[in-house]
Amino acid sequence: MTQSAESLDPVTPDAIAPSAARRRLLYAGVAGAAALGGAGLAWWKFQPHAVEPGAEQALWGLEFDTPAGGTFAMKSLAGKPLLLNFWATWCPPCVEELPMLNAFYREQSAKGWQVLGLAIDQPSAVRKFLARIPLDFPVGLAGLGGTDLGRSLGNLTGGLPFTVVLGGEGKVLHRKMGQVTAQDLQLWAGLG
Repeated sequence: MTQSAESLDPVTPDAIAPSAARRRLLYAGVAGAAALGGAGLAWWKFQPHAVEPGAEQALWGLEFDTPAGGTFAMKSLAGKPLLLNFWATWCPPCVEELPMLNAFYREQSAKGWQVLGLAIDQPSAVRKFLARIPLDFPVGLAGLGGTDLGRSLGNLTGGLPFTVVLGGEGKVLHRKMGQVTAQDLQLWAGLG
């Protein structure tokens, strides 16, 4: 049995393709889902992750060369709260936060706080930088090995700046990926 052309329902353009408004809504939904997925992945990627087993204990046994040519032993900082900041001269947010970290050190050192900057950089670049912008707190030359240390403390991406707050007993209390704020420092000062 065949049907004549007249007996078939006419096909309108609206029946074949969704309207322009529906298409925009569909595209917006797909774009929104992709944005949420990307934001979630970025959030996960840039959040500090778990500290590797034994990393805290290993940290206190490390020694770093200093820009002045000496050696700095982590064990000299044991027993007091410590703000450990991974930075580099080529990292704009790192350079921007250093004066704030220096002020934190000056204000909080009388209360037992210590600050150590670990430069993930070339020694010559660090020396030049510190000649222009001196810091009151000690700086260790961690080089590329500092990236591995940061990873062991939860910085899987190796991004900078990365800050770790350790309590007087040597345990990690807080970690921050990205630039430190005045609010962060105020909160951390209360931990010591």
